[in-house]
Amino acid sequence: MKKRITWLEDTSKKCKFLFILFLFFNLPNSTYASERWVLDKTLSTIEFELPVLFAKNVKGIFNTIEGFVVLDVNHKENNKAIFYVEINDLDMNYIKYKDLLLSNIFFDAKQFPKAVVDTKKFSYLNETELELKVELTIKGKSKMVPLIIHVKRLAEELVQIQSELTFSRTDFKIGIGKWKNTSILKDKVKLKTNLFLFRE
Repeated sequence: MKKRITWLEDTSKKCKFLFILFLFFNLPNSTYASERWVLDKTLSTIEFELPVLFAKNVKGIFNTIEGFVVLDVNHKENNKAIFYVEINDLDMNYIKYKDLLLSNIFFDAKQFPKAVVDTKKFSYLNETELELKVELTIKGKSKMVPLIIHVKRLAEELVQIQSELTFSRTDFKIGIGKWKNTSILKDKVKLKTNLFLFRE
């Protein structure tokens, strides 16, 4: 009799566990509604600019961009976005210095081929302008930097995201040796994004 009671209790616990799992995976989508927005790589651009004293600023545009945004539609709390660029796939105005820029003196593209922006989890109230602290990773180093994002809904399934991010190149050891000096090659690098995302 004891064995039978124990068996019934175990079976009851298993049934409860299975029922909870069933509810978790089969609740209506509205309870755990999320949207995934994917980058339109043909329209999107990420550019950088590095000020130079007494000369034209170093400007470039990355050709290979990847990324996505996941939105917590109901609660707007567990949102996440990740974007990255391939460092070595860029066009720039100082073509003769491109190899130097990609070398270990600056970006070290061979060892660290990607630069990544990760928002981590974030929440928002205003859907058109967001102020975030994002994790920027370059050359294997990560720093939290401020970012202001402007969002335009162009259509039901298409949004435009524009932002500008400024970071210190010396924080990421972009420019070592004689290039570390900030009197000619300034310290602040500006990243400008113009991203178009469509809903999956």
